[in-house]
Amino acid sequence: MVTEDSTMNDPRPRLAAGIRPAPDEPAQPYVRAEGVTRKFGEVAAVDDVTLEIYRGEVFCLLGGSGCGKTTLLRILAGLEPATTGRVLIDGEDVTGTPPFRRPVNMMFQSYALFPHLSVRNNVAFGLRQDGLPSRQINRRVASMLELVKLGPFARRKPHQLSGGQRQRVALARALVKQPKLLLLDEPLGALDRQLREEMQFELINIQQTLGITFVVVTHDQEEAMTLSSRIGVMHAGRIVQTGTPTQIYEYPRSRFVAQFVGSVNLFEGRVEERAPDHVLIASEKAGCTLAVEHVAQVAVGAPVAVAVRPEKLVMAHEPPGHEYNHIPAIVDEVAYRGGLSIYKLRIATGHTLHLTQPNRDRATVQRPAAHDAVFVSWHPASGVVLDS
Repeated sequence: MVTEDSTMNDPRPRLAAGIRPAPDEPAQPYVRAEGVTRKFGEVAAVDDVTLEIYRGEVFCLLGGSGCGKTTLLRILAGLEPATTGRVLIDGEDVTGTPPFRRPVNMMFQSYALFPHLSVRNNVAFGLRQDGLPSRQINRRVASMLELVKLGPFARRKPHQLSGGQRQRVALARALVKQPKLLLLDEPLGALDRQLREEMQFELINIQQTLGITFVVVTHDQEEAMTLSSRIGVMHAGRIVQTGTPTQIYEYPRSRFVAQFVGSVNLFEGRVEERAPDHVLIASEKAGCTLAVEHVAQVAVGAPVAVAVRPEKLVMAHEPPGHEYNHIPAIVDEVAYRGGLSIYKLRIATGHTLHLTQPNRDRATVQRPAAHDAVFVSWHPASGVVLDS
């Protein structure tokens, strides 16, 4: 794969503020799933998953519907038994431990608030079930409501709250019991786009304040990249790649990850030259030779695919001054979206490229328009050769 800097080779992920291990402390997984499989009949919803999650991080399980991410979350919670494999939390094997005895709490997509109880009593419910003294309950509930900015709403019922406020009540109820691990199943899925974006940063701030390990299930790529320290991309019951948001987006290992996480242009071809710091790939789809800064062990003559993100492409009316990675094209469609414009470009081979360009200048500045002839190019460091 592409040469990575030292931080990308560090086995420890970026952790929440104030709880990063000391430099000489070996990285130890806080949550570990070992060979976990869950079958329903002959179908494996989760298929031999081994996963390590570190103390204090926000780990996102990202995937489409039916990929197994919620089933895996329920296995971690103890709500779903694993067919094979085991789960460890803070060094303790909890595989056979019932949910109520695990140091875990779960926040469901529906929030599951009690409609007849006030905000204060919804948050206090679990503590009362545990038999804590009233004074301790009141202190912890008041502190948690202050943290989620709901102190003035303590007496209201759920139907008197906005969607974002109900989401924060559910979060406070899950956190007030001080779990070692908080599991969140599509926590922001019921919110509109603007509120969802605001709540993403609220979640980050709350997590960093408390230092609790979060595991979040989502199908939203932008949400996963905003929230997470690391992402595990799931497909057909397996985790196909794990890494930081930068690693997942910039260095996908497979076509599936490249296409699922963001938009991408894919070029098939064959390796025609391999050097220590780059490869040259002849691509009929691109209609040119592609240069990729790459150090993977790819053999000359091997069929490969090259992924290039739309924002890495550069468009100009004049040809670039370099030999590789440039294609003449015709602008087919332009979509103006305020902060950026999306271009669909047709190249001589009949294929379509997608290019995004930030609108840094006012609309009075002339930009390429439909039917314009242009040249598309990109830097050799912008592409990545996919393993599969």
